Amino acid sequence: MEVELSAEAKDKRLNRAVAITVVVLSVFTGLCGIKDGNIVQAMQAAQSSSVDLWNEYQATRTKQHLVETARAQVAALAAPGKAAEALAGFDRDSARYRAEAPALSAKARAQADLYDALNVQDDQFDASEAAISTAISIAAVAALVESGAVLAAAWAFGAFGVFMGLCGFLGLAFHPDVLSNLLG
Repeated sequence: MEVELSAEAKDKRLNRAVAITVVVLSVFTGLCGIKDGNIVQAMQAAQSSSVDLWNEYQATRTKQHLVETARAQVAALAAPGKAAEALAGFDRDSARYRAEAPALSAKARAQADLYDALNVQDDQFDASEAAISTAISIAAVAALVESGAVLAAAWAFGAFGVFMGLCGFLGLAFHPDVLSNLLG
């Protein structure tokens, strides 16, 4: 009977460890999920802004081309000295469009760069969620088979998931390229 009691005590220790593991990892995953959701919203805003700015850049370049073409036509068809005012207006418009285009391009590139930086964090949180979900599943199996070794495997996956989540929270540059390429 003593053997059964010690085995029961061992099961309780293992079950407590599994329960604590599941709670800690679940809470951490919840926090990561909130942050990841905010990052995804920021990514959507950056992508939308980038597209809008590139559209504005294209429109500016198109207007510049049209003004330059119109100027060339007026210059070719007008009598000398008769179109000076119109040509000056075309020159002003062309100069304005020429000056606006690089700034729009730079803003659009900055938004695209912001999107890329946020995407790294999003990948980190995705890897964290995947590793922690795997860890929780393995911990459940550890309780069923009553194996400390299986629980240790769950802790290894959980540790990687927590590491990836912390990388996302802290903005660290670590990126699971192999994992992202495999799953992306």
